[in-house]
Amino acid sequence: MKVILLNTSERTGGAAVAANRLMKALINNGIKAKTLVLNKQTDDKNVISIQSSFLKRKFALLNFFWERWIIFIHNRFSRKNLFRVSIANTGFDLSKHPLVKEADIIHLHWVNQGFLSLSGLEKLLKMGKPVFWTMHDMWACTGICHHARECNNYQTHCHDCFYFNNPGRRDLSFQCFNEKKIIYQSRKIIFITCSQWLKTNAEKSALLSGQKIFSIPNPIDTSLFKPMNKGFCRKKLNLPNDKKLILFGTVKISDERKGIHYLIKAVEFLSQQPEASNIELVIFGKTNSNLLDIFTLKVNYLNYLSNEEDIIALYNAVDVYVTPSLEENLPNTIMESMSCGTPCVGFNIGGIPEMIDHQQNGYVAEYMNAQDMANGIHWVLNKTDYSELSNNARKKAENGYSEEIVVKQYIDTYKRFN
Repeated sequence: MKVILLNTSERTGGAAVAANRLMKALINNGIKAKTLVLNKQTDDKNVISIQSSFLKRKFALLNFFWERWIIFIHNRFSRKNLFRVSIANTGFDLSKHPLVKEADIIHLHWVNQGFLSLSGLEKLLKMGKPVFWTMHDMWACTGICHHARECNNYQTHCHDCFYFNNPGRRDLSFQCFNEKKIIYQSRKIIFITCSQWLKTNAEKSALLSGQKIFSIPNPIDTSLFKPMNKGFCRKKLNLPNDKKLILFGTVKISDERKGIHYLIKAVEFLSQQPEASNIELVIFGKTNSNLLDIFTLKVNYLNYLSNEEDIIALYNAVDVYVTPSLEENLPNTIMESMSCGTPCVGFNIGGIPEMIDHQQNGYVAEYMNAQDMANGIHWVLNKTDYSELSNNARKKAENGYSEEIVVKQYIDTYKRFN
């Protein structure tokens, strides 16, 4: 069985990480798998970039800017929400690529920003091969948005998109919804959601009516992301050995969707506790703002981490991982932290409550409630039997997200529809 996975990026973003891990797990289980990407970032021979020439690199850049330009115009020349929607009006004809032609199964992941257009998707479907699509957000089941939030229009027909300054009955969301509907009805796609939360929403979508939808989580190598000596890891990363450490990290710290302002407020509550002098923050990710200066507890800033050994050491060095995200599906960061035996705290949103079992391996805080998030962090840091929390977190990763368990579900699903 030959499987070709398609994802815009090789390493950047949660979908890229998940797709890459799945590819490796498939290979380890005897499946001939490769990944075709727009942006290749390593020397992995199993990952191939579509940008094989100077002209294709220029074409990729043109694709990216042309799509954003159309969105920019329709949003009355506002940059607001520019990357929270995608219209897939440009992309490569992947059906002509040799790896796609020779594959038995085509497996889509996150394919936006100039990689695969809707017309390109239609060409893939016309090849007659089984097409699987792992949904890492809601884009496949909405007109144009990656997260619908409180909007339910996608359940009937997208229109008046709240992401636009000039929403209308026949705006871009309406147009793309129509185009997707025609494409989806012409051929069957096997949709796979990473969380039950997303599966529930996908099943409500008018676009996916009649389509097969399954829920399979992202995989993680639990033999790599595993518990290590905390003192050793703190020394490796030059972190204090006599403090309780709270970890927060994301690609871009200032991204409002990642909820850093809620964490700032939660830390403000924590700083009022008697034991506040014994607590510090550890934050990693890119930032060009003064957000880190607002925290009322000391911040150990590690910038952006790309080395996997350092990332694993970081999860092991801290006492709790916190994600104040306002939009999430099945965060790899929670999975990684739990696999290292570090309890997590997050809002009751998306797939987070499926991962964190409340007061068993972490704490699920009321959505957008900074005070409750502070309560959760305080509860974890002061848990009498912290080792029980840690062990439960590790067991959740092993039993629910290990490569062995997840890849078997994928292979069984492949065989069922191949």
